[in-house]
Amino acid sequence: MAKLKINSAVVKKNVALCKKQGIILPTFRQMKDPNLIPDKIKKALKPVGLWDIEPINLFRINWKNDIRTGLFGGVNYLEIPRELTGIKARVIGLVGKYFPTGAHKVGACYGCLAPRMVTGEFDAATQKAVWPSTGNYCRGGAFDSRLLGTRAVAILPEGMSKERFTWLKSVGAEVIATPGTESNVKEIYDKCWEIRKTRKDCVIFNQFDEFGNPLWHYHTTGPACEEVFNAVKGPKSRLAAFCSATGSAGTIAAGDYLKKQFHGMTITASEALQCPTILSNGFGEHRIEGIGDKHIPWVHNVRNTDFVTAIDDEPCMRIARLFNEPAGKKALAEHGIKKAVVDQLELLGISSISNLLSSIKTAKYYELGENDVVMTVFTDSMELYGSRIKEMAEKMGKYSRDNALVDLERRLLATTTDYIKELTYADRKAVHNLKYFTWIEQQARNSDDLRYLWEPEFWDETFGMADTYDKLIEEFNREVGL
Repeated sequence: MAKLKINSAVVKKNVALCKKQGIILPTFRQMKDPNLIPDKIKKALKPVGLWDIEPINLFRINWKNDIRTGLFGGVNYLEIPRELTGIKARVIGLVGKYFPTGAHKVGACYGCLAPRMVTGEFDAATQKAVWPSTGNYCRGGAFDSRLLGTRAVAILPEGMSKERFTWLKSVGAEVIATPGTESNVKEIYDKCWEIRKTRKDCVIFNQFDEFGNPLWHYHTTGPACEEVFNAVKGPKSRLAAFCSATGSAGTIAAGDYLKKQFHGMTITASEALQCPTILSNGFGEHRIEGIGDKHIPWVHNVRNTDFVTAIDDEPCMRIARLFNEPAGKKALAEHGIKKAVVDQLELLGISSISNLLSSIKTAKYYELGENDVVMTVFTDSMELYGSRIKEMAEKMGKYSRDNALVDLERRLLATTTDYIKELTYADRKAVHNLKYFTWIEQQARNSDDLRYLWEPEFWDETFGMADTYDKLIEEFNREVGL
């Protein structure tokens, strides 16, 4: 990782902008532990809504927002009962809905943008922040940009849900729609190159190669999983696995943190069966909004990934109906699922359901028992995909009790261990080498850097940057003087 270079002139401009607009930057430590946030800021947060476009909402970028008090509590999580998973192991997911924007990506975006502001790599007063994404990353980037007093450009495929486009425009982002759907990442990259060549006022924040993305998850999502496990564990409990869709390879970095705390734990990477890049160098299109594919992200520490599952998008869509349609909820209640659980299943968006299925596959393959815990992340909720439920109803007809029972038994409880692979050292090296074709041939990266990405020392150094950034943020805040 290159030594930090500070552009003091740009830092001063960013300081002036934040002073004028009343912006204070939270540290990585405060996002991990909101108890460290000053009482003055906590008091000011109380009357502010979770999604309000107010700079103070930067301090709500954490896993511990308590929507009842407007302040902070424990980590937001949901345990899926065995009656729904069909396995002995416990499956627990962190809940992303209670972040501003309703998704945890707002944190990864902050992990990319704030360090560039305090080092002077980004001029918030004169430049625009470009957020290429297949979903929630550009939402989070647009939100953070507004809160940090700068302007956003969101790039996402034209086939994404209507809610995304409507919301982005509502916060003043410039929106660029590229051809395709969830799987069309290269088209987004192509648009980025066009912007680099034609628009000097833009800086690209590409989640697939921005190390602030996994850095944020390593220092917040990983410790949040650890905290939940320690809170629910019994005397014989074991954190057996962490499961995450690869996507931009940000969230899966929480597994890197957990592996240092729980030796022998499995890190499972999950992807769409319709586009199984790690599993079989595949290509195609899928409907699991929130995970990109057809390439290996530059920021994915592949050497640390033990297992890969490929999830069919059809069960994800049908389970979304099961969890959200009235007939589905009623059938689940008849099946013995407690009302309190049924009422919370809407906390799982489409990619969250995919993570749940991946967790079940992992537990079944490794024959995990009642003392084993599988942690995952429910990145966003179905609140962001209401149009998809409506589309399925129009296409497939009204959801019935019979539909619900079939989906419960066939799509959820009968989850199988097909389309999986336990990665050997050679397998992981082969996946790592796939980065060459995207990042060296297409994105002008360096082969020597690719070789260094394989080394554990690189990741230790990268994840160790949080303390350095925190010191710069604290110094920045002192200069702002608020």
